[in-house]
Formats: sequence, structure tokens, C-alpha cells
Amino acid sequence: MARKRMGVARGVTAAIVLILTGQQAVAAELAQSASVPQAGAAVTEWPNPWQVRLRALGVITEDSGYVNAVPGSDLSYSNTVTPELDISYYFTDNIATELILGTTYANIEGQGAIGAVGNVGKVWLLPPTLTLQYHFTNFGAFKPYVGAGVNYTIFYNQHAGSADALKVDNTFGTALQVGFDYMVDQHWGVNFDVKKLFLKPDFDVTVDGAKQTGKAELDPWLIGAGVTYRF
Repeated sequence: MARKRMGVARGVTAAIVLILTGQQAVAAELAQSASVPQAGAAVTEWPNPWQVRLRALGVITEDSGYVNAVPGSDLSYSNTVTPELDISYYFTDNIATELILGTTYANIEGQGAIGAVGNVGKVWLLPPTLTLQYHFTNFGAFKPYVGAGVNYTIFYNQHAGSADALKVDNTFGTALQVGFDYMVDQHWGVNFDVKKLFLKPDFDVTVDGAKQTGKAELDPWLIGAGVTYRF
């Protein structure tokens, strides 16, 4: 009986050793197969996810706004052209995020019931905007995209004109975007882009010693064209 039990134990031990040895051999073979490309299989390389664009940007504002205590008051703003840089990062071929950087200025004019005030003042604005984009990739070199995001506009170098004092408050806004790249080769392309910013900052203005508050409904269109470089 003891010999029988010893034989069973030896058999079980041998079976366990064979099972473990077989599992290790299979695992090693699978790892080797995964690391060696199959004959005829294409080896693809993920493109660099970074991209930059340099554009000439037209800033076209909505001529709207008001002074709270003056019924019938209105405002208008100058349109400008300025250079703009944006930096994009692609999470996938279709999904990317874009940071838009540029600065410009706006002359503020009184309209309506405050038309006699004329030029209220001039402010510079820095409106960094971050959008999340979807890129369509089934049109060859033509690569259209849509996007939406958030904007934070900083107003600086503010100078009063006919007003005694002027202060426009920094503010958050939202952005919508549509555009396309046409890629000439793997790295270089041309770009056309349109954004709509929903931007309505509050302001304080002092005229003839009287301090007033109001809202500047800028809501600019940003229309840009330029070059694209994909790293």
C-alpha cells in the first residue's frame, strides 16, 4: 500500500511538472510570435501627435452693448487683422485639442443715446482659446474638422478716450469652430479656419465724473488662413 501511495504521489508530481513546463513553453512561443512581424504584414508607425499653425486672423466684432443706466445706449468696436499661433495635440487620428494664441485691440465707440461721447477708449485683449476637435480623415489630403471649447479673455493696456476712466473685466466665454487643412505632403499644409467666440465682458466707465457700468457684447468672428506644420 505504501509503495502504491508513493507511486501515485510521484505520478501527480510528474504531471504537475509537465503542465508547468508546457505552460512556460507556450507562453514563450506566444511572446516570440507577438514580437516578430508576420511575413507580408505592414508595419505602421504612429505619426507625431504635435502640430502647429500660423495664421493671419481677421477679428470681426458684433456692434452691440449698453450702459446700464442709459436707455437706448449702444456700442460699436473696431475690426482688426492680427497674426495668430495655434498648437494642436492629436490623441487619435480623429480627436485633437487646439490652443489658440494671439492678441489684438479694440476701439470702443458710443452709439445710440451715447453717440455724442464718440470714442470711449481703446483696450488690448489676449483671448487664449482651447477647443476639442473632431477631424474627418476619409477625404485624403483634404482634412476638415469641427470643434468647440472655452475661452478666457484678458483685457490689458486699457486707455480712456472721451471717458474719464475705462475698465473692461476679464471674462470667460465659449467657442465654436469649423475649418480644414489641405496637406501638401506629410508635414506641410494650408489651413482655413472660422471661430465664433461668445464674449460679453462687463465694464466700468466714468464720464464727466459719473461712474457707470455696462456690458460690451463683442461676440467676435475669428476668420483665419495660414500654414500648417505636422511634426
